[in-house]
Amino acid sequence: MYEVFADLHVHIGRSENGKPIKITAARSLNFANIAKECADRKGIQIVGVIDCASPYVIEDIENFLKTGEAYELKDGGIIYKDKVCIILGSEVETSEKGRNGKSGSAHNLCYFPHLQDIKNFSNEMSHHIKNITLSTQRSDLSGYDLIDIVEKYNGILIPAHIFTPFKSYYGNCTDRIENIFKEKYNKIFAVELGLSSDTYLADMISELETKTFVTNSDAHSLPKIAREYNKMLVEDISFNEVVKALKNENGRKVIANYGVDPKLGKYHRTHCDNCDCTIETKEPVEKCPNCGSEKVTFGVFDRIELIKDKEITKSPENRPPYIYQIPLNFIPGVGGKTIDKLIDTFETEMNILHKLSENDIEAVVGEKIAKNIINAREGKMKVESGGGGIYRKSICQLKNFLMRYCKIIK
Repeated sequence: MYEVFADLHVHIGRSENGKPIKITAARSLNFANIAKECADRKGIQIVGVIDCASPYVIEDIENFLKTGEAYELKDGGIIYKDKVCIILGSEVETSEKGRNGKSGSAHNLCYFPHLQDIKNFSNEMSHHIKNITLSTQRSDLSGYDLIDIVEKYNGILIPAHIFTPFKSYYGNCTDRIENIFKEKYNKIFAVELGLSSDTYLADMISELETKTFVTNSDAHSLPKIAREYNKMLVEDISFNEVVKALKNENGRKVIANYGVDPKLGKYHRTHCDNCDCTIETKEPVEKCPNCGSEKVTFGVFDRIELIKDKEITKSPENRPPYIYQIPLNFIPGVGGKTIDKLIDTFETEMNILHKLSENDIEAVVGEKIAKNIINAREGKMKVESGGGGIYRKSICQLKNFLMRYCKIIK
């Protein structure tokens, strides 16, 4: 058994020939570049690419396998340069009956062991989605129906970013995921927390006690890969080993979740769209206390406050720690050139974030930046709450920005 780092939610912006896949994602984010980024810069050993049901991406994967740099495993997954296992996935938007009879929608991460499995899945889903070539298109299925199709092609389903106000089960559809999946709820053995929540918030909902939590980047650009990630204990890197880790089988397991403090998340607190302010009242509100508007985007923290059924005193015994960690490109003083210098010396971001001493880092980038990196990876940087789709940066970074701005004005 050995420890590996896994980010199971990475998008594709464009195909190799420039066809749009995820419209809001970077053009450089294609299948081959994701594999190279994980192997050569990030140090991520398992990556889930969740736009692989697009026929354009399927074609790219077939061409990628012909290069000889990658091959399919019998146990599932594609191995690149013997460094990275790529898990083939598809993010599907389901149509649900939401709260108070309103229509709702939720995103689901569907993963498959082999290229042929996701090909078959793509063919069937083309009858339920208007444009199968694009990422995360709305289907005419509910999660209850989708999980049967996923299992038909040897896959697994993980509800995505379960608390975000848009396109998630708790945020947009229901107070209990079990109400959606009913007798099939035991087939859901893991859920993705999303950027604005963490283990300690999620464990206030008792139906999640038996579910494994995963933290993923939902990357829309190459630098954002591994903004959040997981540490897993596995025997090797393959689809089957990932499934065993998510199920806590035979000693395999998720042993740590890494993510930014949920206060940094862009949907952490309720936000008034009318007067553009983040609402941080003690009790959740559906009307802005400042301007009286009901045009508010309900925050993750506030949603959990409304639907929780226990006060957390202790997480389940098998729950791994959630470790607050700010990514390198969020850290004050750490720009692209600094990151390149660090990677040229220490090979990968995972080495920088997990293996190096402060003295090692200081020798390359100096005392001040080294101290910032250590504070960030130990979760010691102060942050302010985000809301309404606005990311909040560390207070230290905000001060640096203001200082630079004032100098420009002068």
